[in-house]
Amino acid sequence: VERLFKLLGDKPAIEDAPDATELVVDKGEVQFEHIHFAYRPDRPILKDVNFSIPAGHKVAVVGASGAGKSTLARLLFRFYDVDQGAVRIDGQDIRNVTQDSLRSAIGVVPQDTVLFNDTLYRNLAYGRPEATEEEVYRAARMAHLEEFIRSLPEGYETKVGERGLKLSGGEKQRVAIGRALLARPKLILADEPLAALDEPRKAEILPYFERLRDEFSLPILYVTHSIAEVARLATTVVALKDGKVDRVGPAAEVLSDPSFTPMGPRAVGAVLDAKVVMHHEDGLTELSANGVALMLPQLSHAIGDQVRVRVAAHDVILSREAPKGLSALNIVAGRVQSVRSGGGPGAIVSVDTKAGRILARITRRSAAALALEEGVTCYAVMKSVSVAPQDIGTR
Repeated sequence: VERLFKLLGDKPAIEDAPDATELVVDKGEVQFEHIHFAYRPDRPILKDVNFSIPAGHKVAVVGASGAGKSTLARLLFRFYDVDQGAVRIDGQDIRNVTQDSLRSAIGVVPQDTVLFNDTLYRNLAYGRPEATEEEVYRAARMAHLEEFIRSLPEGYETKVGERGLKLSGGEKQRVAIGRALLARPKLILADEPLAALDEPRKAEILPYFERLRDEFSLPILYVTHSIAEVARLATTVVALKDGKVDRVGPAAEVLSDPSFTPMGPRAVGAVLDAKVVMHHEDGLTELSANGVALMLPQLSHAIGDQVRVRVAAHDVILSREAPKGLSALNIVAGRVQSVRSGGGPGAIVSVDTKAGRILARITRRSAAALALEEGVTCYAVMKSVSVAPQDIGTR
């Protein structure tokens, strides 16, 4: 108890300015202006980080561990003040507004959602305790939780257990989405929201983040180290490397750049935009990528839906001649745009096709044997089953 009272008596490191005003959010544009920050003077974390989140855009901040991704989130919440530069929301320096008005404007979906040993209703209502019952129910509907809750014998009065142990990881994250939306935020911050989930649970929850992206006009800052999540969810990518902005641009353009390897060469892959045209009786779904037919394991998407397909570079093989007698169903003609070799035995070949840019990770020996160079005609070969469900999303 004495420690608690001592803590309550401690002076906060971050305080409101004497003349702080309430944050007024109109469009919801966020600017990180030439940010420099260090937790300790001898170890700088962020170095001249400069980018913006336009109103309504979904921006993914991606990078390896230690790149500074989560630090950006802490600065946005003003848990710390920047050493140089400014964080602005609709032009207002967040150091000049009250912390309460700032934090109430941001809905958070964290990596590890903290749930209390109480009912589902109370855990949802924690997002805004003064909310009415109808507002809580509406937040549950928006998070696509209502059907699950109605299936439980006690419905909203179901106890979730200590730290939510009676819920799956995906269900906990949907509660987090519901909480965030109940708070009526002007901006959503998702900080590594799927990092604690296994692959099946990620595949389960990703569609809910797609709906959050598509059904609300809120700007979203999505912090992650997963290229697959970036490919499915982001409109814009900000790549951090060693505390600096390494790349900024449209998601499909950045991910299809063979020099973009923030998580290593095994994570390299291109994104193709396609439309669902047919579901075949043998369990395959046919897509059209700018008129090029692609076959994938059956999708739940309806005919006519627009989808994004991430094709991992290590799942693509190349041939100089049109291959015959293969089990692979996807063979796409194109021309080599570039061959990029690193210090090891591998090379990343960029191939421009009618379907879009495709990347292939092969050995330098193979590239030499095929005489691959800019302008050479070749064929990209992709197995249908090599595309994982989490690599296919709506756009």
